[in-house]
Amino acid sequence: MREGQDKPQEAEANRGGIVYGVEDVPSPHLCFLFALQQALLCLGSTLSIPFILTELLCSRDNADARAQLLCITMFMCGVATILQTTTGIRLGIIQGGSHTFIAPIVAMMSIQKFRCPDVSALQENATVTDRDEVWQFRLREIQGNLMLASVTQVVLGCTGLMGFFLRFIGPLTIAPTISLIGLSLTAVAADFNKIHWGISILTLVVMVASSLYLGGFQIPFPAYSREKKCHVTKYPFFQLMPVLISIIISWILCHVLTVTDVFPNNVTSVNYYARSDARLDVLDSMPWFYFPYPFQFGMPTFSAAGYVGMLAATLSSVIESIGDYFACARLSGAQPPPIHALNRGIATEGFSSIISGMVGAGHATTSYSGNIGAIGITKVASRRVFQVAGLILLVCGIIGKFGAVLTLIPDPIIGGSLTVVFGMVAAVGISVLQFTDLGSTRNLTIVAVSIILGLMVPQWLQSNPGAIDTGNRDLDQVLEVLLGTAMFVGGILGFILDNTVPGTPEERGLVKWRENTYSSGSAQELTPVQYEWPYITKYIEKLKCCSYFPVSPSFKEIPIVCCGTRGQITGTEEEMDPENTNL
Repeated sequence: MREGQDKPQEAEANRGGIVYGVEDVPSPHLCFLFALQQALLCLGSTLSIPFILTELLCSRDNADARAQLLCITMFMCGVATILQTTTGIRLGIIQGGSHTFIAPIVAMMSIQKFRCPDVSALQENATVTDRDEVWQFRLREIQGNLMLASVTQVVLGCTGLMGFFLRFIGPLTIAPTISLIGLSLTAVAADFNKIHWGISILTLVVMVASSLYLGGFQIPFPAYSREKKCHVTKYPFFQLMPVLISIIISWILCHVLTVTDVFPNNVTSVNYYARSDARLDVLDSMPWFYFPYPFQFGMPTFSAAGYVGMLAATLSSVIESIGDYFACARLSGAQPPPIHALNRGIATEGFSSIISGMVGAGHATTSYSGNIGAIGITKVASRRVFQVAGLILLVCGIIGKFGAVLTLIPDPIIGGSLTVVFGMVAAVGISVLQFTDLGSTRNLTIVAVSIILGLMVPQWLQSNPGAIDTGNRDLDQVLEVLLGTAMFVGGILGFILDNTVPGTPEERGLVKWRENTYSSGSAQELTPVQYEWPYITKYIEKLKCCSYFPVSPSFKEIPIVCCGTRGQITGTEEEMDPENTNL
């Protein structure tokens, strides 16, 4: 490990341009700046989740609830990131709130007993406790089912079962599953946008312009290094900070329109929550320090319907995370993670999600592809940088006033940001189809049926409450949640059709997908990474029994990937080498 380096040029040339590899440790001031950048990059997606949750929990006007959820979310992002980079996959990966779990939550909240009460039903003289119970009652149901589903994820990681399930999962299962996450949430973004479409569109335009049109411009910034001393360097500011830039510009405009009374100061007006002072009272009510603790909102509740819905989201998140692990190793110029590191990464995400459910975050944590992609731009993959980023997020979550300030962001700004975020989620899912033969009628039919029914069935159920009546109330709720979750309907259809309709591995995209996922370049260009636990691995290796545990650094089983009942691909790691001409 190299410490206190400013620019290891020789290593940079050998690692595809990476300046700080996974095992490198930048000097303290650079380490903090790099970490702050990664923390800021994840805020746009992470902070959108508490805003969505407060809407679903019938507490949109409860600024205290929103501030608490914001603080808990940032706290959990920090905890999960530190755990993942230290004991999990041990690569530079930021853990944040997962939008994948929003879809089953929407389905859960559509059940009759969780639907929001009429505003007139809430008496004006209701106490704070009564108002809090409205959203905490629903949150407890999410907490319990999230914890149960996360326990399943821990089991998958600790037993290595995910390697078996991956045999049957290919691009034609993943593409509709991920795409429908974004497409099914358009109504959520529209609810925020309708407050003021002008501000929402401005936010969207600034974000797109910063990312696409101005992304190539680099702004001069003062810098210091041991070699060049004080100098000016160019930084792709617009490319790295499009979400923050759009929020700041739109927020300033909202403040100007608030001060000049362009926006009405009437809480019953549609445009009221476009004001920058609509929730100003939360700054006074929120304490300076807020420490999330287990079961602070009461004991969680459980249901079969909620668990099954959360389990579907968990499996989707696990598949996405495995792809992120290999992508991170590839961008970092590092050796691909071994099977024991993959198992630990999955188990660590599950463990972090259990903690997330206990403290009441209302969502699981998962790896953030955006921050992984930023490694290719910043050329910084240092594990220490990401650990410091996790610490920054944790501290921000403990400072209650920080979460209170973020609740002041006007709703249409959040709506504009969510529009792009949900669109990107859908686009990422569609991009997975690049590995398949898009000229194949088989593949196009599978994608068409999966996506159209994934959108149609949940919409029909929402328009026809009580349509499912099996005579068993618990079974009815399970079916309502599952069939009301777009990603489950589309994903299960894609899974069944892809594994039963005849097709070659090349046609199904299994060969190219495996090459993209598991190939990281020639061995000479890769940097060794300490995927094992430091200090204790040498003792673990002396215990022969530990070699049978899938999360142990001494576990040597070779993963078998990507197959199906039709066009199956199996084999050892050597046989599955994309460069092996005997495949």
